[in-house]
Amino acid sequence: MSRFILFFCIILGLFSIGFSQQQRKTEGTPLQRLNVMSEKLNAMRRSLESVAATLKEDQKEDKTQKDKLKDDKSQLETPLGRVRSLEKEVSSLLSEVNNLRGKVERAEKYEMNDIDQLEAAVAEINTRVDNALVEIARQRATPVSKVGKPREAKKKTKKLLGLIPIGKERDEYEELIGNVAPGRDRELFIVATREVRKNNYEVGRLLFQTIVTTYPDSPYLPMAKLAIADSFYLEGTSSALIQAAAAYQEWLTFFPTHPLACRVLLKIAESEMRQIGLPDRDITRAKRAEQRLKAFYQQCSDSPLKPEVDKRLEEVQNNLGLHNLGIANYYYNLSVKQGKGGLKGAQSRYREILEKYPKFAYMDEVLYKLAVTYQIEEETDEAAKYFQRLVREYPNSEYVEKAKEQLQLMGASIPEPDPKRLNVMPPKQPSFFENLKNQFLGIYPLTIDKNGVLMTDDFDKSKFELIDQVIENQGDLTASQIPQALTTIVRVNRQEEQENKENKKP
Repeated sequence: MSRFILFFCIILGLFSIGFSQQQRKTEGTPLQRLNVMSEKLNAMRRSLESVAATLKEDQKEDKTQKDKLKDDKSQLETPLGRVRSLEKEVSSLLSEVNNLRGKVERAEKYEMNDIDQLEAAVAEINTRVDNALVEIARQRATPVSKVGKPREAKKKTKKLLGLIPIGKERDEYEELIGNVAPGRDRELFIVATREVRKNNYEVGRLLFQTIVTTYPDSPYLPMAKLAIADSFYLEGTSSALIQAAAAYQEWLTFFPTHPLACRVLLKIAESEMRQIGLPDRDITRAKRAEQRLKAFYQQCSDSPLKPEVDKRLEEVQNNLGLHNLGIANYYYNLSVKQGKGGLKGAQSRYREILEKYPKFAYMDEVLYKLAVTYQIEEETDEAAKYFQRLVREYPNSEYVEKAKEQLQLMGASIPEPDPKRLNVMPPKQPSFFENLKNQFLGIYPLTIDKNGVLMTDDFDKSKFELIDQVIENQGDLTASQIPQALTTIVRVNRQEEQENKENKKP
């Protein structure tokens, strides 16, 4: 392989090791953080192995360099020596990460500080690997190359960069990566899109990143960076979703006023929502999703997507409310039914739900039990206030008759139901099998769009997506071309439109 191609292979390899390094400390559970570290180190190792193989092959073709190596005792000072040394360090660090991950998976004792230290080590070695590969690329780059000349495919090479298959596809990618030419960025964008649609996410990301690193003035650059974020979101694993949120956020940092910015902001929230578990489990993701959705209102107050955001925020807050309700009910049962302490703990949780989640689906239960706690404390005015609100705002609740009885006993007035609230019904309960499935899989039902901003999760050739519009526009989108509804599908494709027109002809 020519030195010119080596330069671009090294630059391309930088993405697989450096992407999603916006934050040194990865967000997520200990296992998720270790999984992300493992993926990054594996990508580093794969890139170093590919570059090492290329350097070794290049040395075979360069007799001067080969002779120099015979006399040079300090192999580490050579590009190949540096790469191999880094490869050993990466492998050693990967072993440490895998060992700690094993402890976490087996529920053995470990220190959170160990994870923090490993993350710092991964970030540090990533910087050194980046710097080394850039320096090697500069040293090895030369205006004399074999670009444009016939090149023989190496029989022993099975995959380019350890990812791309052999055969015709490999030759196609070598040509795309190895030559800089007008219009090549468009070819890369089209091929990368095809690979992501075939679920070859990592290959697609590498090709999109080639546009970013090799064509800095390309009109496709903004959409290539967004497509990279989409590829993580479509992949949908826990570690991929963590990286999707980071990639979308990075895109917003560079293009905050782009017409797609509000959609990207919503997609960050949905990246968090897809990791939300049942209410009795960790609520970190739910809280982060709530923050993202609230940020949407601040930054996209005029967006036509607000109804979708309203629905998602209500669902996320229901999850958070149920978490608080579970804790409050524990203290309620402890104090009211068992005569033990915990009454104040129940009150504080019920009040928190009232203040933070006004549209909580089980607010009638909150109002009734909060009133009971005040009744036990003989604060009848407070108790009556919440019983009356229950009767007025939730006339169809199962707690209404009990609330009326308590109001009669206290001698308090019983209000008439609010006419606007007569149609408010209790939330529909999931079926036995639905509940069993959710409990088994740890799923909390949420309205989530699993499509990316530019591409759909389930590619359909009959649909014309936003990314197809980008290709048609030679690299970008106008505000008028973005649908008002939350969809990535613009229209049916032109071929189908043409067939429909022909069928309508007399």
